[in-house]
Amino acid sequence: MRSLQSTAESSSNGMVERDFIVDGVPGVLWSPVSGSADHAPLVLMAHGGGNHKKHPAMSGRARLLVTGCGFHVAVIDAPGHGDRPRTAHDEAEIAELFRARAAGEPEGPIVVRYNAHLAELAVPEYQAALDALQELPEIGTGGPVGFWGINMGTAIGIPFVANEARITAAVFGQHWPDVLAEKAKQITIPIEFDLQWDDEHISREEGLALFDAFASKEKSLHVNSGKHKELPRFEADSALRFFARHFGRPITSPA
Repeated sequence: MRSLQSTAESSSNGMVERDFIVDGVPGVLWSPVSGSADHAPLVLMAHGGGNHKKHPAMSGRARLLVTGCGFHVAVIDAPGHGDRPRTAHDEAEIAELFRARAAGEPEGPIVVRYNAHLAELAVPEYQAALDALQELPEIGTGGPVGFWGINMGTAIGIPFVANEARITAAVFGQHWPDVLAEKAKQITIPIEFDLQWDDEHISREEGLALFDAFASKEKSLHVNSGKHKELPRFEADSALRFFARHFGRPITSPA
């Protein structure tokens, strides 16, 4: 049995925010203020590279899911991110990334390598967090669990979901297929996948190759014009509808 240690709690605008630690890894759980969230679906999210568990992208998506459908939403800090210290390996990889960026060299090979390393560490941490969260009486083990991670969140999420039968629907996107395609072939649950058509780092062919690798009978490709960091905010609304549909929950506030 995993133990979840709560470290802080606050509430605002219909959402309760609880900081927690599982096996030394810090995370955050957002839930509706009302008791209607008992045994509601849980959506695990993973943040992007260089960000953290409470980055505005995370808290904003969480608010959509919590206030829109009454879901519970949880994120943990990835290794070397947020409230977790960087190792010498982290510092070396980040320095190499900045060097390549300044020299106008491709960033992909460095990001793919570093994210694969982080995923090896983070996948068991997400499994431990899920174990602990399902011990909470308001979540339990009977409800559906989703996953939502873009960019580095996809690098962590694909190997996690490939090995975690409790996940029943997932949103991914914006990553290279190099080390993820083989894991994606093991995933058969419904998938929504985001791709930026003018991504300056990930080619269209690479993005499409990763989408194509999923073995899911139901998978939706969402393509938008724009560069890597220009994913439209309305894709978050689409993800809300995606999870609501697959978890059989009505959207109680408009996305």
